[in-house]
Amino acid sequence: MPIFSGFGVDATATRIRDPECSVLFTGDGFYRRGTPVYLKETADEAISEAGHAEHTIVYDRLGSRGGDGDHEVPWVDERDEWWDDAVGSADDDYETKSLPSDQESMLLYSSGTTGKPKGIVHTQAGALIQAAKEVYFGFDLRPADRFFWVSDIGWMMGPWALMGTHTFGGTLFMYEGAPDHPKPDRFWEMIDRHGITQFGISPTAIRALRKRGDEWLEGHDISSLRLLGSTGEPWDPESWRWFYERVGGGETPIINISGGTEIMGCFLMPMPIQPLKPCTLGGPGLGMDIDIVDRDGESVADDHERGFLVARDSCPSMTKSLWSGDERYIEEYWSTWENLWDHGDWARTDEDGFWFLHGRADDALNVAGRKVGPAEVEGAAMEHDAVNQAAAVGVPDDTTGTAVVLYVVPEPGATESADLREAIRAVVGEELGKPFRPREVLFVDEFPKTQSGKIIRRAIQATHAGEDPGDLSSIENPGAIDEIEQAR
Repeated sequence: MPIFSGFGVDATATRIRDPECSVLFTGDGFYRRGTPVYLKETADEAISEAGHAEHTIVYDRLGSRGGDGDHEVPWVDERDEWWDDAVGSADDDYETKSLPSDQESMLLYSSGTTGKPKGIVHTQAGALIQAAKEVYFGFDLRPADRFFWVSDIGWMMGPWALMGTHTFGGTLFMYEGAPDHPKPDRFWEMIDRHGITQFGISPTAIRALRKRGDEWLEGHDISSLRLLGSTGEPWDPESWRWFYERVGGGETPIINISGGTEIMGCFLMPMPIQPLKPCTLGGPGLGMDIDIVDRDGESVADDHERGFLVARDSCPSMTKSLWSGDERYIEEYWSTWENLWDHGDWARTDEDGFWFLHGRADDALNVAGRKVGPAEVEGAAMEHDAVNQAAAVGVPDDTTGTAVVLYVVPEPGATESADLREAIRAVVGEELGKPFRPREVLFVDEFPKTQSGKIIRRAIQATHAGEDPGDLSSIENPGAIDEIEQAR
C-alpha cells in the first residue's frame, strides 16, 4: 500500500491500521524546495497510533545513519532496521512466487478530492495487466525510452507508471522536490538533461507553468519528447494548445487519459496513431466497454448529448471491492442503474466521435432548476484572456436556489479590478447562459491542490461556506486555504 510522503500522523495511521500492516518502509526524510523534511518521526507516531507494524525499514536519504548530520533519527532497536542491512544485503537472485490471479495485491486510497478517501482493493493480474497494456500501447513504450509521469507514489499514477514500465524492463524517471524549484524551468531542464521521451502531467500543473511564461522553456532542448500525457481533470483549450505547441513542438500527441484508482487505469485513452482534437480523450481504451447514458440509463453517446460516463462490463483491473466491504462498493458503483458501473463523470462525444469529459456529475450546480458542471463554468471563464485558472462552487441563493461563485487565478500582468470581474461574469454568461453568470468573482494567487496537481474543490466550497473542509491530508499547499478564506 503506497502512502503519500506528505501525509500527517492521522492519515498515515489510518492507512497502517486498515490492513494491519506488518512492515513499513520509510526514510529518514527527503528534500522539498531545498529543505529537509523528516519522515521517521511521523512514521513512529503513526505506528503508535495505529497499533501495527512489527518492522520498519528506513532508507538513509539524508545521511542520518553516520550521525554526521544535524538531525538525529529516533530509533526502536527491536523494530527498526536500515535499508542497506535489510534489503541491500539480500541475494540478487529471487525465486518468484506463484500466486492466484485474483489474489489481493495492493490497497490504494482515492485521492480525497471529493470527500473521505476510500480504500480500493486490487488483484495480482488485474492491476498488472491494465498498467502494462496502457503504458505499452497508449504510450508506445520502447526499450530505450525514459518515462516520466509527475505523481507522488501515494496516488494511483505512481504504481501505474512503475508497474507499466517495469513489466517490460523499461526505465522510469523519478525526481524529488517541487516543479518550480530552484527555478520554474525544473521540468524542462530535466527533460533536456535526461532525454525524457514520455512526459505526463496534470492540466492544473501546466496552467501554473504557463503562467510563469514561455521564457523558461528557452535554452532547453526538449525534442527528445515523443509523447505527452495528462490526467486528473478537464483541459481548457488555451492550456492544451500551449502544452501541445510550446512543450510538444506542435508534433507530439497529448495522450489525455481518464479512469481512476478504482480500475487502476483508464476508461478513456487515445492511441498515439489516431488524430486528436484539443482537450479530447480520444475514446474508450483498448478492451473497455464504455458508454454515456442519461438519467434513465439509456445511451446518448451517438446523440452527442452530455450524460453520465459508465462501464457496461467489468474489466480485469476493476477493484475487487472496497476495503470497507462489498456493500459500500456495490452501493457506490453498481446501484445507480442495473448492470452499469457509475463512474461519476459527465461525458460527451462530438460529431466526429471524439470523447470529452466535463467534470464530476456529483458536483453539478443546480441553478434555477438547470444543472451545470463546475468544469463547464471554469472552462467558460478561462476563455477570458486574463484568466489562468478557475474554480467554481455553488452557494445558497434566495432566488435561484444555488448561485455560482467563481475563484480565479489571473494571468501574470492582469489587473484585478471590478471591470475584470464584470468581464469574466459576462464571458460565462455568454457561453453558458445568464443564469450561470457568477454571482461573485474572487481573485486568489493559487488553489489548494493534491500532490498530483488536482484542485481540491470541496475544500474551496467548505472554506467559502465557513464549514470544516474535512480531511486535508492530501493537500500540497495548505496556505492556499487561507487565501480562499481571505478572498472576500
